[in-house]
Amino acid sequence: MKIAVLGSGGWGTALSLLLLENGHQVSLWSYQEQESARLRQERENPVLPGVALPEELELTSQLSCVRGCGVVVMATPSFAVRSTTAQLAQVLDPETVIVSVSKGMEENTCLTLTQVIQEVTGGRFPVAALSGPSHAEEVARGVPTSVVAAAKDRQVAELVQDLFMNAHFRVYITDDILGVQLGAALKNVVALCAGICDGLGFGDNTRAALMTRGLAEMARLGHAMGGRRETFAGLTGAGDLIVTCTSMHSRNRRCGILIGQGRLPRDAVREVGMVVEGYYAAAAARTMSQKYGVEMPIAEAAWRVLYRGKDPRNAVTELMTRDKKPETEAVWG
Repeated sequence: MKIAVLGSGGWGTALSLLLLENGHQVSLWSYQEQESARLRQERENPVLPGVALPEELELTSQLSCVRGCGVVVMATPSFAVRSTTAQLAQVLDPETVIVSVSKGMEENTCLTLTQVIQEVTGGRFPVAALSGPSHAEEVARGVPTSVVAAAKDRQVAELVQDLFMNAHFRVYITDDILGVQLGAALKNVVALCAGICDGLGFGDNTRAALMTRGLAEMARLGHAMGGRRETFAGLTGAGDLIVTCTSMHSRNRRCGILIGQGRLPRDAVREVGMVVEGYYAAAAARTMSQKYGVEMPIAEAAWRVLYRGKDPRNAVTELMTRDKKPETEAVWG
C-alpha cells in the first residue's frame, strides 16, 4: 500500500521504517524543506543516530505525496495537527484512512487529536489512533514492542493492525479511541511529575506512588469523559505510563528532572529541544478536571508548578499532607 507519514521527528521516522519493512511504499513528509533536504543528504535522522534511512524511503516536503495513499499517518506535534489537517484535507483522496500517532491534546480546545482531525475534515475520512509504550529509539531498532490501534469502525482498526504488525511490533485493537488517546496524553503529565521528583532527589518509593495515584486520576477523568476504565489498565494507560515515567528516552521525564533541579519550566522545555507534550497536556488536564468535576490533585499540582511558579518541593508536601481518605471507593458496612 502507498502510505504517507506526516512529521519527520523520531516517531514519524521510526514508523516510516517499520511500514517500509512491512513492504509498503512510504513517503516521510517534513514541514520544512530544509529538514527534508538534510534527511535526504545524510540518510539519517539526528534524533535516531545510527539508524539508516533506506533509499526506498521517499523524503519530501511536498504535501502532494499523500495523493494516491490508502493511509496517511499523522505524526506531527499536537499543536500542529489542526493546521496540518487543514492543508491535508484539500489534497487527500476520498476514503483515505488517517491514523493519528501523536500523544497529546489540543491545548485550547482540550480535544483529542482524532477529534481535531474529524472536526477539521468534517468527518469525511475514516480515522484511527495508534498508541502504546513505544519509544521511537527502540522501535527504529526493532526492539519488541506492543501497541493498540483504536477506531470506532472495527475494519479500520484491523486495517491499521495489519499494516503495522510484524514479528517485533505487536498491535492489539480496541474501539475505545477516546480512552486510548486520553491515556496517551495524560500519562505525559505524570511522567513530567516523575521527572520533577527525580530532579528533587526523591527515590523509587516516590515514583511508584506518583505513578499509581497518577493512573487513578487518569482513569477517573477518562471514565467521566466516556472512556472505559479497563483501557487505562492496558498498554495505552498503565503500559505507556510505566515506560514514560522510568526511561531517559522520555522527553517529559527529562524536562521534569530539569525543573526539579531548579530550571524554570519554560527554560527546561527549551533545553530538552523537542516538543514536551506533558507541558501542554497539564493545562488541558486541569481544564477537563474542572469541567467534569473530577478530583485530580497531581494534575492540579503540575499545573501550579508549570504555569504559576509554585515551588515543586512545596507541591509535593501539599500532596502528601492532603486530608486522609481510603485508597479506593470501598467502604465498611
